[in-house]
Amino acid sequence: MMDKLKELITQYVEVDPDTITRDSRFIEDLGFNSYDIMCMLGDAETEFDVTIDEEEIMKCKTVGDLLDYFGGQNNG
Repeated sequence: MMDKLKELITQYVEVDPDTITRDSRFIEDLGFNSYDIMCMLGDAETEFDVTIDEEEIMKCKTVGDLLDYFGGQNNG
């Protein structure tokens, strides 16, 4: 799942995928703006077959937070 998320991230911001870690923060470390994040999340819903709750997803500040969120969605 991390590799797929890295692919999505690099479609929106210019960053070396090898530098993306679970601790990478979307805005501060990867250079996302709010529009990019919302667009990426729309693609992520399709890619990971999840439904994103807008209130909950706003708590996700790092790549790891998002992976954990998606993992929880996939596991019930």
